[in-house]
Amino acid sequence: MQSKRFRLDRFLIKNMQLSNRDIRSLLAQQKIILDQKPAINMHQSVDEYTQVTVDGQVIYANKPSYIKLHKPKGCVSATKDNTHKTVIDLLPLNSPDNLHIAGRLDFNSTGLILLTNDGRWSRKLSLPESDIKKRYRVTLDKPIYQEVIDIFATGIYFSFENITTLPATLISIDKNTVEVILKEGKYHQIKRMFGHFQIEVLTLHRLSIGRIYLDKDLLESQSRNLTACEVTEIFN
Repeated sequence: MQSKRFRLDRFLIKNMQLSNRDIRSLLAQQKIILDQKPAINMHQSVDEYTQVTVDGQVIYANKPSYIKLHKPKGCVSATKDNTHKTVIDLLPLNSPDNLHIAGRLDFNSTGLILLTNDGRWSRKLSLPESDIKKRYRVTLDKPIYQEVIDIFATGIYFSFENITTLPATLISIDKNTVEVILKEGKYHQIKRMFGHFQIEVLTLHRLSIGRIYLDKDLLESQSRNLTACEVTEIFN
């Protein structure tokens, strides 16, 4: 999802029919305000969520949205689907209509899904340097053994893509239940990692993405807006 970026002078010429001379004059008088701060020059960048005020008049104040949703089984992690209900279909009717998904789950998997209309934020979530860990609760058809834990910690080779997964943490909870902590999300990754040992994944439930956790009182199909702290602290 690409975020829109504009140069300040081009934005004002397009939206207010101002001339370059008018813009220079307003800049000199500090009458162009971007996100509560006086603009510095005509070449400053304005994106789709920059609040723009000119001579006391708010010209642009589009707000980003950040939502957490408890995805149920049998729901598609997509914005549109002709056959199945999507996570977008579960949101309230007054939700923004330009949302996309930041971190998908398989059709039969459950748990935390994040949705946003802020392309910069969702792209940052996917960057390796952001080091965003995702935690899953997984039930298996048979118990794990120490070799599985050790190989998860070093990475598993996927011959089809000719790649080796990043180290992952595998924690035994009980006989057939484990928690998995990943820093990536390749296609059916957890199922394929256990499949390497002929272990079948019966259920997969995402508990958290970074420091954003699935609320205990957020029932399946329910959603809520992220707090300002959640939006920023996910990267800590």
